[in-house]
Amino acid sequence: MPKVLIADKLSPRAEETFSKRGIDVDVRTGLSEPELAAALKDCDGLVVRSATKVTKAALKNADVLKVIGRAGVGIDNIDLEAATSAGVVVMNAPSGNATTTAEHALALMFALARQIPEANSSTQSGKWEKSKFMGVELSGKTLGIIGCGNIGAIVAERAVGLKMRVIVYDPYLSAERAADLGVEMVDLTALLARSDFITLHTPLTDNTRNMIDAKALSKAKKGLRLINCARAELVDEQALADALDSGQVAGVAVDVFSIEPAIENVLFGRSNVVATPHLGAATSEAQENVATQIAEQMSDFLLSGAATNTVNMPSVSAEEAPKLRPYMRLAEQLGSFAGQVTETGIEEVSITFEGLVATLNTRPLVSAALVGLLAPQLERVHIVNAPTIARERNISVSETKNMKPGDYQTLIRLSVTTQRRRRSVSGTLFGGDKPRIVEVNGIPIEAEVGRHMLYLRNNDIPGTIGKVGQTLGDAGVNIATFHLGRAERRGDAMAIILLDEPIGGDVLERLGELENVVQVKALSFDEIS
Repeated sequence: MPKVLIADKLSPRAEETFSKRGIDVDVRTGLSEPELAAALKDCDGLVVRSATKVTKAALKNADVLKVIGRAGVGIDNIDLEAATSAGVVVMNAPSGNATTTAEHALALMFALARQIPEANSSTQSGKWEKSKFMGVELSGKTLGIIGCGNIGAIVAERAVGLKMRVIVYDPYLSAERAADLGVEMVDLTALLARSDFITLHTPLTDNTRNMIDAKALSKAKKGLRLINCARAELVDEQALADALDSGQVAGVAVDVFSIEPAIENVLFGRSNVVATPHLGAATSEAQENVATQIAEQMSDFLLSGAATNTVNMPSVSAEEAPKLRPYMRLAEQLGSFAGQVTETGIEEVSITFEGLVATLNTRPLVSAALVGLLAPQLERVHIVNAPTIARERNISVSETKNMKPGDYQTLIRLSVTTQRRRRSVSGTLFGGDKPRIVEVNGIPIEAEVGRHMLYLRNNDIPGTIGKVGQTLGDAGVNIATFHLGRAERRGDAMAIILLDEPIGGDVLERLGELENVVQVKALSFDEIS
């Protein structure tokens, strides 16, 4: 039974969902870094919100940890690089609180436009300062949305309904999606210059950190009102305070702060600032939604391999997982075959998918092939970190899809370029889920894959194969299957031999000394990582 640790306060729906799926749940909140590290030693999954910091030190002994789930959107509190290096999948729940956060941004926009917080305080203190609180309408104003993902899109739809002109800056937004939303796509400079209101809904990255700084604010339309329910680090708080004081910015509504809890902040103390204590996802509906969503996603991953809303590996839906599983195994075995016979540095990897497999989600298959290829030479290679390791080693990786089948209804071909040569290995599935190698370096061959194997290249000379069999027999090594292939008569030939047990170095040495044997390698195949 998989075990999951819930390290932050969540709706009880999370624990209920895990338990119903047959997963053991341990709820321990408020753990220090050493306590979290100790608690993770026997956990398959970890669930956090924003309070728990998942650091490299916290993960150092998490040898069985497979997945970290963030009950929400932002993953700033998770060391993504450390998790990826450790082969741990990180997933979030981006849609569970999207509506709630979008509604809060709109509520702040209304509050800012009509000075509601200050008017409320004044009225409840016994004053009647009607003329003091002269607001502005939203209708007819231009709203600039930076980041139009799940939350930004909901804000856009609602704002269009309010008869606002909506412009969007998002490099990843397609023209078709923009048209569906009824928004205009612009660059950041144009958005700053044209917007009466700006709301931020973009993730925090190296490119977006402090994107609203003094320079950006100087380009903004005078009298701008800014709303931030995303990440405090998107904005230079001191520059924003200066812009408020100068009148360049008319008002700010902010739900996130550089230091939280925000006991004090450079923006505080101004009548044109509306501040809330990180309430973007603070509704009972949102808390139940994200708790249920992350528990379902993690359960699917731990029980079936489905990986939804992952941030450090390709997503695999619950429907795709069973279809991909035999192909994942085939891809890793092809990679492992190439990796074990490769003796020099790898420079380039290309993977071709033909026929039925080309119609599937192939990104996880590329990762699986890289796991098999790199694992014989490196330690702790997982489906999560394999693409990163390839990039770090300057290995070029490409894939090609050909929907039209060739000799086989479905085929994966892996080609590897090293410092000395280029080799290829192809495989297919027999009987729906049984991997078979069907080509090596252009030579047709049909070989099943087993735990202990022998790969042998030789000159096609009579008697060579007999001597190989005799040598194995003399060493007491039993042959399960023996598969042969050759390029042409008396040319290059090969054998892929399935053995009942591993062979020692002395046997390999004797095989390598046989006349006409060019190369011999003992191969070992494990189950998919």
